[in-house]
Amino acid sequence: VKTVTQGDSFYTSAKTFEELGLSQELLQGLYTEMKFERPSRIQAQTLPMILTPPFRSLIAQAHNGSGKTTCFTLGMLGRVDPKVQAPQALCVCPTRELVVQNQMVLERMGKFTGGTGWFGRGRARRRGGGRPSTVIIGTHGKLRDWMQKRVLDVRSIAILVFDEADEMLKQDGFADDTVRMIKQLRAANPQIQILLFSATFNERVKRFAQKIVPDANQVFVPKEELSLDVIKQYRVLCPHGSDKVKVLKDMIFPLCEKLGQTIIFVRTRETARSLHAVMEQEGHRCTSIEGGMDRQARDKVVKEFRDGTTKILISTDVLSRGFDVTLVINFDVPVERDLRTPAFETYLHRIGRSGRFGRKGAAFNLVTGETVRRWLGVGGGGWGV
Repeated sequence: VKTVTQGDSFYTSAKTFEELGLSQELLQGLYTEMKFERPSRIQAQTLPMILTPPFRSLIAQAHNGSGKTTCFTLGMLGRVDPKVQAPQALCVCPTRELVVQNQMVLERMGKFTGGTGWFGRGRARRRGGGRPSTVIIGTHGKLRDWMQKRVLDVRSIAILVFDEADEMLKQDGFADDTVRMIKQLRAANPQIQILLFSATFNERVKRFAQKIVPDANQVFVPKEELSLDVIKQYRVLCPHGSDKVKVLKDMIFPLCEKLGQTIIFVRTRETARSLHAVMEQEGHRCTSIEGGMDRQARDKVVKEFRDGTTKILISTDVLSRGFDVTLVINFDVPVERDLRTPAFETYLHRIGRSGRFGRKGAAFNLVTGETVRRWLGVGGGGWGV
């Protein structure tokens, strides 16, 4: 891991959570609610940077499943002053599903803090009362809307977090809005601490991140260390597109009940719907989720999958980040918007849904067509694993 620290700050890796100067209420949440024993490698490295004055900004890359959510969640809760009844921490996520997941972690970790308030995602005020939340979490669009309408008071925001920051900094995505949001919050508080966390940063996004937070400490994983060794990756050669469905039905689905929960990633909403329909007709119990569904339907599908009511979920890349499963199937290998370039970062995020925290996981890539074979280094024809 490559670490660059700014200024004359010196940081010592934290071997225990007690070394971080956290409140007893937060320590109680970590030990009794989260069941943590000691900081993970990335937590030990980054939490002292986040929680030690002068509270410098941070650009941090960490493997999927390494505990990066705890880094920024604990960072936000550790910076909150319960006596100040105003929003003090803001977390921006690229998808609603990631907001829900992060909210669950926040509520568990902050369970005993009392004054932390509600972690808003549907409104900017505490549930059931008039006091504002001190930690706010939401999608980019929702938070931008609140700020434009002045529903969200940003004058006391001390820490701003971007989860899956690479997605928020892509030029064809949220980049301009992200820069505007940072400028607006810096105008309200020039000393605001900005945390950019993701499992992947390509070189262009990394340079952009360094440009918008030039005074940030930096923690990056070298490109050659990004492979996820605990995840067994298979290539399944399928002569025709229809054979991919046959592989699912005959070779993979019979094992899913034994293996645990499975996500099948597809490229388009239409494929998600049609594959779901075919599998249901074949008698396989599964659900599907894609961006065109309304919020209530998406929340229902996610809850059923989290609760284990359904074991198999068909999804577009709306769920390629922030989920824990045993088996990942790439029904369609991910590509960039031009449909010609392999999306390496998306692939890492997808397969990183398994193999969480060092546990063993598996990913099956269903390969059809010469272009995809070339991307995955596959020669010849026929079937293979």
